[in-house]
Formats: sequence, structure tokens, C-alpha cells
Amino acid sequence: MSDDSLQIFAEEAEDLLGVAEQALLNLDNLDNEAETLEGVNDLFRTFHTIKGAAGLFGLDTIVDFTHIVESVLGNVREGTLSVDEDLVSLFLLSRDHLEKLVSNALGGADSITGELKQTDSQLIGKLNHYLGVSPPDENELAPATEGTAQATKENIDGVVNENWHISLRFGPDALRNGMDPASFISYLNKIGELKSVSLIDDAIPSWSEFDPESCYLGFEIQLIAPNTNKDELEEVFEFVKDDCKISILPPHSHINDYIKMIEELPEEDMRIGDILVACGALTNLEKDNMLNTQDDFRDGITAGGQDFKVPQLGKIAVEEKVVQQEIVDAAIKKQSNIKQQRVSTQQTIRVNALKLESLVNLVGELVIGSANSELNARRLADADLNEAMENLLRLVEEVRDTALGLRMVQIGETFNRYKRVVREVSRDTGKDIELHISGAETELDKTLIERIGDPLMHLVRNAIDHGIEPPKIRAEKGKPAKGLVRLDAFHDSGSIVIQISDDGGGLSKEKILNKALEKGLVQEGLQLSDQEIYRLIFEAGFSTADKVSNLSGRGVGMDVVRKNIESLRGQVEIESEEGKGSTISIRLPLTLAIIDGFQVRVGDAQYILPLDMVDECIELNESLRGGDGNSNYINLRGEILPFMHLSDVFKAESKTETSAKDEADEKHRDNIVVVQFAGKKAGFVVDELLGEHQTVIKPLGKIFQNLKGISGATILGSGEVAMIVDIPEMVKRVINSGQKQFVSSNSIH
Repeated sequence: MSDDSLQIFAEEAEDLLGVAEQALLNLDNLDNEAETLEGVNDLFRTFHTIKGAAGLFGLDTIVDFTHIVESVLGNVREGTLSVDEDLVSLFLLSRDHLEKLVSNALGGADSITGELKQTDSQLIGKLNHYLGVSPPDENELAPATEGTAQATKENIDGVVNENWHISLRFGPDALRNGMDPASFISYLNKIGELKSVSLIDDAIPSWSEFDPESCYLGFEIQLIAPNTNKDELEEVFEFVKDDCKISILPPHSHINDYIKMIEELPEEDMRIGDILVACGALTNLEKDNMLNTQDDFRDGITAGGQDFKVPQLGKIAVEEKVVQQEIVDAAIKKQSNIKQQRVSTQQTIRVNALKLESLVNLVGELVIGSANSELNARRLADADLNEAMENLLRLVEEVRDTALGLRMVQIGETFNRYKRVVREVSRDTGKDIELHISGAETELDKTLIERIGDPLMHLVRNAIDHGIEPPKIRAEKGKPAKGLVRLDAFHDSGSIVIQISDDGGGLSKEKILNKALEKGLVQEGLQLSDQEIYRLIFEAGFSTADKVSNLSGRGVGMDVVRKNIESLRGQVEIESEEGKGSTISIRLPLTLAIIDGFQVRVGDAQYILPLDMVDECIELNESLRGGDGNSNYINLRGEILPFMHLSDVFKAESKTETSAKDEADEKHRDNIVVVQFAGKKAGFVVDELLGEHQTVIKPLGKIFQNLKGISGATILGSGEVAMIVDIPEMVKRVINSGQKQFVSSNSIH
């Protein structure tokens, strides 16, 4: 067995174990018995697939352990064992153990030892406890074969009808052809026991039209034959099948057998009729009859010029009373699952992350190179060359978007991991907590998702441990006993916002301030805004917990959360209302690789602003200025807009200053770029607007890590370096400066 083959098995097992975890977590919230059974069936198939794959590679330890898990799940499916919280927890531990067994096998180990072996023995013991005795015989839950298709269940609770139902309608020529209807009924009595025989005579015509050689009889027969199957009963009427219409409906107790058989059929593309035949619910003759009925119906529609839909084979089979609706539903579900798996297989392919990273880097260099070619084309002023460059730039942009799209993944997979966290922490703290997820389909760069996982984990744990109150305290406050934690994700102004909120006790500003004073983080008498107070919880070693738990309270974690988020060019904000809950918002860029930028010039330097955050560009004139004309805010269509000269921030000599020195120069007019971030607007005064620019983000070196107002750099087509403006930081600075001036002047003229 090659290492590559084992790696493929490990990757498939990882995916299946992820599916199993989500299915197990969903079992906690299912009150409907049918949905619970469906979830258990999905789990059984998942573990069965892992066992089968492990068997192909000779991984006996995984096969043996998974078989015992299957046995317990089999008892749940049979209704002899009910699902409760403890059983779900045991299955989750078994799932984690399987993950370690797969990792152990991937490492080349032939057996398990030490702690892994001890865990294996403990879990097997707990699983066997649910089985009542030692693990069941190997054949008990083995995949169905052709011979088992005829097996019947014995002593099943809730059986409605143990009888075969045979509906016979003899054709008018049956007697002429020498057939005796009574002989067939007598022969049925040898196969089983005739429970009842009802004569159907509604086809008998009036006496004047009666033909003594014609047969007008029909029978409804109830037959007890536990050791027979549909094919054998159909063979009884082999010689009369052309002269009669036969419908054979199996006992109601066979339904579960047929459904189980359908679930265990190979994952092959099959029609509904073929699935029903394969499980034994339908015979080939019956399938042919159903197909003929479809053809007759289709011919009738064509001849009549009608616009009706041909009924599905399953619907016809139910109406003809040859199969139960439940079995048809199971066949439809099986067919749908197979199609979904086939589509998923065709649409996805595993790609090495390093290869993908290399592709994105190459696309970045292509963007820079194409920008250089565009500059040269403009300088040459060749119309044909410029047209060719426009086409090339369009293609480069499409390649860029496609390459970046390959790295975009839905955040829902990350969110789903926290269902397990919430469940386990809830049990540890004795709190009943519900996790509500929204925006799971929101896409984010894979690199960001990998690095945001741990910070989110800290915040979710804190929301449960610090945020949600114990049930007794919630009852005293008139809150529901079950606490609520929400995970939301959405796009806003070129960023992705992830919110973690709870309906707990909220943050106490007084308590936070007192703790900060005690630790010397703030000075006595200093006036702080709510946001400034809340941000104190992100200081290293800060904690307001009255006692240390195994989850939190040591002041370790929240400062790491802030540092990790800020290292991704992100921001974290807190909103809280004491007694009602808190919301922590994480705002991140959509990607760390390539963005659409807006290029401006300030003095002799060029800067890039993320285009998604640019609202509009306006010319700064005296009619817009507020106060005495020197204030740093304007009246933008009735809205107060604070602004700032980027030349003041970056210490550049603007054209305004240059023209003041040279009276011969034409008077220069400034432009304001209006940007928006987190619902707040601000303006940046620049010397020249240069237009859109595909921007390849280059991280700054360590020496520039503390540089304020700059989030990165890029290389222009000319080979020059342009700085990327840190919009969130600059908006905050502009608004704070503008508010102070607005308060002092207190009016807009």
C-alpha cells in the first residue's frame, strides 16, 4: 500500500468524520422521531463507509472499533436503544478517537499503544455497555446481499399488516385459454395461509350482454407467507400473466427491510425503477408494466395535444398498489443523494495549498507586469497597441478574480466547529445554551479563516463562561433558562464582519474601570468613552472574573485575540448593555492578496485607497467649508463630513503649498475622496485623482510595523512603490479631530 493511497484514505476519513460530528450535534436538537431516525441512518452510513475503506487498507484497529460503533447505531435504528445526551457524547468521543486512529495509521503505525490503546479499551467498554453484552456477531450488521433481500423481520413492534395483499383481475379470455381462476387460489394456499379471499364482481355485465365463455372475476387476497418473496408469488401466475392484471403488495412489516436495503445499495447512478427492483420491492415484470403505463400516458398526451407531465414511475407503482409510498420515498432520497455526490465529485478537486499560494503570487506579478505594459503603451500613443492592452488588462482582471476565488471559502464550516465547543462548555458549566448561526454562506479568504479560528474560539468560550449567567440567575432576572449565543457573518464596505453576541449579563463599565485603576492601566479621573473602557479587556493580563475556572479568568486570551485580529489588518469593537448582553464585532479585509484600489497623488508621492471603501470624489471649495472657512469639516448635502489633508499626515509638500510660493502658477483646487468604514464617513484631501488601480498587497517589513495610517505597500507599473492607506485608522483619526473642531465652532455656515 502506497503512502499516497493512505493519504487519500485519511483525507476522505477526515471529511466523513466532519460530517459525522455535525450530524451528532444536530441530534441534540431534533425532537421529531422521523428526523432523528434519518440522522441516525446518515451516521450509520458515514461510519460504515469509513469501516469499509479502512478494511480495504487492512487497518484492522479502525475496522474493529468502527464495527462496535455501528452495532450501537444499529440498535438505535432498530428502536431498541434511544438517543440521549450521554449517548451523543459517547459517539462524539468515539468520533474523536477514530480521528486519532486514522492519524496513527497515517503515521505508519501497525498497532496502537499507550494512551491511545487505553482510550480504545475504555470506549469499547462503554459502547459494549449499551449493547448489553459482548459486541454482536460480525454478520449482524453486514451489508445486504441478494439473498437477504427476501428476509423478513420478526416480532417488529407496531406492525400494521403482516399479510401479503394480492389483487387479481382476470382478463375476459382467461377461461377460453383453459385457465381456472380457482386453481391459482388453491395453489396460493400451498405457499402460505389464505387469510381472506374477497370476490370482486363489479365487471360482470348485464344479463343481455353476458358471455358464459368470458371471465369477469376479480379477487382481493390476504396471504400469510412469511418465508416467501415477491418473485415467487409472481411465478404462481406465470401462465396467466397475459390474461390478467396482478398487483402484489408486500406486508407492511417489509417496509423497513426494503428501506434498509435501499440505503445499503451501491452508490451507483440508478433509476427509481431499478432501485425498487434491486431492493426486491418491485419485480421486473411490475417495472415493465409501470413503464408501459408511462408510455401509454405519454402517447395519450401527444395525440391529444395536451401539456401535461407524465407521472413518475414511483407514483404509478403506488397508485397500482404494488409498492408502498414509504419505499418510493426512500428510493427517491437514495437517487437524490447519489446525484448530489456525483455533482460534488465532478465540481471539486483537492489542490495543494502551497500550489494555490504560488498561483496567487504569480497572478500578482502578472498584474504588476501588465500595469507596466499599459504605461508603456500609453507613452507610445499607438491606438492598436492601446486597444490590445485594454483586452489584455480585462483578461488579467478576470484571471485575478478567478485565482482569488479559488481561495475563497464559506465561513460556515468554521462556524460549525463551534457547535461542539458550545455543547461541551455548556455541559462543563451547567448552562443550557443554544448556538444560532447566520451568514454561514459568507465567503472569506482561506488564509484569513485559518488564522481567525483561535480568536473566535476564545470569544465563543468567553461568551459562554463570562457572558451567559447561570440558570438560577437568569430566572431571577426574568430571562429564559436557555441562553443564546449568536455567530453572524456579513459583508460591509469591502470588509467582512463577524459578530459574536450573547444575551447574558453584559459588561460592567464600573467593574472594568476599577480593575484597570487597580492594575495601573488608566489614570484616576481620566474621562474615557464606552469603547475605550470596553477595549481595556483586551489588555494583557486583564480579567474581571471573580474566580478562575478551567475555561477563563486568568487574563490570558483576549490580548491574543486583539493582536491576531490586528495582524490581519482587522479591527475589533465591543457593544454591550449591562444586564442584556454583549456583541463583539470583528472587521476583516476580504483578502490579503490583491484588491481593487483607487490611486491618488499627494505631493510627489502616490497612495492607494481600497476602492470598496471609496464612496465618491468631490472638489473642495469655499461653499462647502464650515465655520470660518478653515475648519476641517464640510457640509456634504446636509451631512457633517470631517476631512483631513493627507499631506499633513504624511508630511508631504502639497501642490497648494508649492503654488503659494509661485504666484505665476494657476491656483490649485483640492479634491476630497469620501470614504466609508463601519458606517462612518470621512474625507481625505489629495492633490490629484489618478483613478482605479489593481493593487497587489505587499506586507511591510518589521521595521515599519508601528507605522500608523499605512497598512501595506504595492508596486506600481512604473516600478515605484506606493503606500496603501489604512482606512480604518485614518477614519478614526479624522472623526476624532473633526468632532473637536465642530464642538468648538458649534455651527456650519
